[in-house]
Parts: sequence; C-alpha cells; structure tokens
Amino acid sequence: MQQIKLADWQRILVGDVPAGFYVELVIRAIIVYIILTVSMRLLGKRMSSQMGRNEMVALVSLAAAIGVPLQAPDRGILAAVVIAIVVVYIGRWVAEKAFSSKRFEKLSEGNVDIIIKDSVLDLRNMKRVRLTRERLVAQLRSSSIKHTGQVKRLYMEANGNFTLIEDEQPKPGLSVLPRWDKDFNALLKKSDKLMVCQTCGTTQQKPFDTNTPCPNCSDKVWTEAVEI
Repeated sequence: MQQIKLADWQRILVGDVPAGFYVELVIRAIIVYIILTVSMRLLGKRMSSQMGRNEMVALVSLAAAIGVPLQAPDRGILAAVVIAIVVVYIGRWVAEKAFSSKRFEKLSEGNVDIIIKDSVLDLRNMKRVRLTRERLVAQLRSSSIKHTGQVKRLYMEANGNFTLIEDEQPKPGLSVLPRWDKDFNALLKKSDKLMVCQTCGTTQQKPFDTNTPCPNCSDKVWTEAVEI
C-alpha cells in the first residue's frame, strides 16, 4: 500500500501517471466532447432546455459513463461510446413512445399537479409532490405575488417548474410575505370582511368564531385576509 505524504505536491498535482498522459488527456477530452455533443443532439432539443426526468436520467448516465475513461489512463473510450449509444437509443425510444401514448407519457414524464386552486393551497398535492410551504411562498414572491388571492392557478409541471396564472379579479387572501418582516406586512391593507386560514388560504366572512375548524384543512389558526 502506497504511503500518503501530505508534502508530496507532485503526486497531489500531477498524480502517478507519466507526463505523456496529459497529451493523451487532451485527445480524450476532445473525443468525449464530440461524443457528448452528438449524444445531446440526437436526444433532442429538450436536453438543452428545461429537462424532464428522462432527460435528467440520460444526462446523469452520460456523465457517469464519460467520467472514468476521461481520467483513467487504463480505461478505453470505446466503453463510453457504447454506453452513449445505448442511452441515446433508450432516450429516443422513450420520447417516441411518449408521443404516441398519453398513458406512457404520464408514466415516464410524470403529471402536472395543481398546487393552488382559486387562491386555496392544495395541501394533499403539496404533500404528495413533497413541496414545502416555504418553497411555495418563495415561488409566489419571486413572481411578485403578495397574497394568495391574486392566484387563479399554480401548476407544478412534470419537470418541477411552476406555472402561475393570476386571477384577473384578485380577492383578499393569505399573505405570502415572511411573518418576521413586520414593517412590510404593516403596509398591506387588511380586509374588513374576511378572515383567512393561515394553513391553506381558505377565507371566511366576518364575524365568526376563530376556534371554528377550517372547512378545507381543519386547522384553527385564522388571520386577517390582505388586499392588494
């Protein structure tokens, strides 16, 4: 077993390979670059845009196949070429199958989920897709949304991205601003007619008993709804 010496800078920087390997490494890098470029081109435009789960699997598989022969002098590049051919073939087959079968498309790509419907959070879908409330409200804030009453629909796409459809006639809703930002929250106009569930955004007309369970999520934490 080789003894490790922390002061052995030649081993740390150069490694235990002859200097000629670095010339070979340039050649390997060029070949690998060509393999990846051709593979990405054959897999389609989705690989260079927003990737779905199939494109992500293909990309990770290509990265795993390319990494070893790129750095290991005792490994040939042919194995990486074979793996790249298999990955491209499977990727194209899945894409063609998904195009011709909606059922297979949902099975391979996943479904679109409604996260907010008519200003109310769908807690069941959020739990199923493992979406936390903090990530949700952060997404709304990044879209310049101040409260849930401005949201008609929020979809979580199959690739994990969000699509927001704003309500043309916003109504009072649950603030998505951080609760610790009291100065900004104080600037929001509070509704004098509606209370809102802090958990899901369901609204109720005033006056009513704040110990009443929310009809949507059964929580009992209510706050004043805010307007734009």
